[in-house]
Amino acid sequence: MSEKQVPGTRDDYRHFLTIPTRWMDNDVYGHVNNVQYYSYFDTAVNRYLIDQGVLDIHNSEVIGLVVETHCNYYSSVAFPDDIEAGIRVARLGNSSVRYEVGLFLGDHEQPLAQGHFVHVYVDRTNQRPVSLPEDMRRVLKAITV
Repeated sequence: MSEKQVPGTRDDYRHFLTIPTRWMDNDVYGHVNNVQYYSYFDTAVNRYLIDQGVLDIHNSEVIGLVVETHCNYYSSVAFPDDIEAGIRVARLGNSSVRYEVGLFLGDHEQPLAQGHFVHVYVDRTNQRPVSLPEDMRRVLKAITV
């Protein structure tokens, strides 16, 4: 079993996106259900790529497939809170990227949760790994730690 990651701070992340929680994110216990956190991770990273012009979810020849994911939870959040998702790239390989994400409530310094996921970039048609396109590599280097 892996050791729980020590929480970082806002300063550890290079780019932020505000994500509003939704009524349906809450579970019967009155807080956002754990599975939603992975959705926030995915939203933050893919929105960054789309906004930077390096991912067209309908037409890009190269797409990222998640092959690994992990999350540590530190405190809960509930609708109607807004989450600040911080992202960074921890490893930039030839065809893979390890993204790390911290979820923050408002301007709090400590995360509600933090984790990572790994994308392997593949040809959309044949689903085989490919080298990262140069424009994507440039955009990812900007948030690499």
